[in-house]
Amino acid sequence: MSIEEKIRENLKEKIIDGYRHSQRRCYFSIKPQDIVEVANFLFNELSLRFSIATAIDTPKGIEILYHFSFDKSGEIFSVRVLIEDKKNPQIDSLTSLFPAAEWIEREIWELFGVNFKGHPNLKHLLLHEDWPQDKHPLRKKDPQVTP
Repeated sequence: MSIEEKIRENLKEKIIDGYRHSQRRCYFSIKPQDIVEVANFLFNELSLRFSIATAIDTPKGIEILYHFSFDKSGEIFSVRVLIEDKKNPQIDSLTSLFPAAEWIEREIWELFGVNFKGHPNLKHLLLHEDWPQDKHPLRKKDPQVTP
């Protein structure tokens, strides 16, 4: 059974939609409240490596893509989460599962304003420490302001 089949079989009630983009690239969308359970399954049960997370400000909300790699085959499995509440975007932190999530969650917090609940150290990583807490440079509605 392929990794994609295992994901679909074990997480079928959590997957909103999914598709295979190419031979080595697969996407799944889930609800924000399911991220820890899904990431735990991918990481601990299927031995996928957490590679990185990326974010984008869309008209529908803040979308975070969590990218996991199956190094034996070179496949990348990206888990899409849409946080619809742009005024108070938040999601559970994955740092309890793998410390490698700490820095990218800090970047997304800083640049998009997403609060990662349970993160041990949400503080500036890229921006100056005096940067205004309510200004997020990669948010579409936020002006590009320099403090």
